[in-house]
Amino acid sequence: MDIPALSMALSQNKILNDFGVAMLSKSLDNLQDMGEAMVETMDASMELSVNPNLGANFDIRI
Repeated sequence: MDIPALSMALSQNKILNDFGVAMLSKSLDNLQDMGEAMVETMDASMELSVNPNLGANFDIRI
């Protein structure tokens, strides 16, 4: 194998590796956001399990 072909192969490998790392980073960010949303949802549902009547009824005066 000659030097230019080896250089091209290594360059392509680096590009693919950088792309893979960028995609994994983006996926990790998305999973972190989804986890935070799940925690917020669980916090809200825990509040309802402790106070099940909270917000269920309201009084109106005319």
